[in-house]
Amino acid sequence: MARNIPPITTVPVTGNLLQELIGANIRMILEIGAHHGTHTAMFLECFPVATVHCFEPDPRAVERHRKNIRDARVSLHERAIGAVNGRAEFHMSGGLPPGAPPSVQANYPKGWDQSGSLRAPKKHVQKFPWCKFVRVVKVPVSTLDSWTEMNGIDQIDLIWADMQGAEGDLATSGSTALMRTRYLFCEYSNEELYEGEPTLEALLDMMPGFEVLRRFPFDVLLRNTTLVPA
Repeated sequence: MARNIPPITTVPVTGNLLQELIGANIRMILEIGAHHGTHTAMFLECFPVATVHCFEPDPRAVERHRKNIRDARVSLHERAIGAVNGRAEFHMSGGLPPGAPPSVQANYPKGWDQSGSLRAPKKHVQKFPWCKFVRVVKVPVSTLDSWTEMNGIDQIDLIWADMQGAEGDLATSGSTALMRTRYLFCEYSNEELYEGEPTLEALLDMMPGFEVLRRFPFDVLLRNTTLVPA
């Protein structure tokens, strides 16, 4: 199905822009791929009544997130959201960008922990040769549908997904939860940086109830048209 995909905007994604696009009265946020908590802190500031469930499988990032975020409104879950329930292989990233300044080196004392994925790297290793995938570990994983059902999560106002190529797993194994999700912000790539990574158009075909509200260079904000009228 042909989709009306708007052109890319280069306006930075800030908390103020997010408030403008989806409103401030956000109560339930799922942050899938929470990393060190930079966006978690933004959610806490911009959405003062929101509960934030954060998911992060990389133990290095979990350690930094726990140090950076201390708020009763945040629950950090040391697991991935993916295509299965149980345990799955997670490809841990390492290395540092060439010429990384001391501030970046200090922020990644155990190596680059921002590109790990449940999906094996593909074109990523050619595009970012400094980023090394040094280890594969088994991590706990849940499908979005099973986790929300188990935890009694009914309506979701925002899912913020930074899944490094596994966005299609979210769409296919979380279809019921996505029907109850008002907005979805996720990464996309029209290159197969990770094995099986869908293009933006393919991702949209997996979620027919969603339309593009705003498109950024590497991310897209989607609106559930069955819950949020245009």
